[in-house]
Amino acid sequence: MKSVYKITFLVCISILVSSCHDTTKPNYQYMPNMYEPVSYETYWESSAFKNGKEGQLPAPGSLDRASEVYDYPNTTAGYDASKANLKSPLDSISPKEMDNAKALFEIYCAICHGNAGNGKGKLVTQGKFLGVPSYKDRPTITAGSIFHVEKFGLNSMGSYANQLSAHERWLIAAYVLKLQSEL
Repeated sequence: MKSVYKITFLVCISILVSSCHDTTKPNYQYMPNMYEPVSYETYWESSAFKNGKEGQLPAPGSLDRASEVYDYPNTTAGYDASKANLKSPLDSISPKEMDNAKALFEIYCAICHGNAGNGKGKLVTQGKFLGVPSYKDRPTITAGSIFHVEKFGLNSMGSYANQLSAHERWLIAAYVLKLQSEL
């Protein structure tokens, strides 16, 4: 008789356990948002924003963390103003910083301007670019005008503002003036 009770008990337990299992629905989830996230499509309206349509605009007058304040526009007048008025914030450059400036110049500038600043870089000697001036032929350039050209580019030279920080551009400007004095 005890074995009948045991068998009945085991059958009841197995029926109870199998009746709670539903293969069409998952079990209870501890944090359902982690398992079933709300997906958003690009450019869809969202209730997360004030007007429901577009993201928040930055506060007026605010600056991006990586941005720098530069008051001269990308125009000929801005170039002339930077040439006349813009001064380097670097008071003195240590020999270590000048070595760093030389390395930066050789990476970014020497391919066109040449290691000596004579306008005979590798791309010029191969005929890829023509008319790259020697720094010897440009006695009127200043640190401000060099910085402005590095920031915005000029003629066929593109901008290096994305590749070089403002400090690195000032270092290169100082190195260019050093090269110009040696030619």
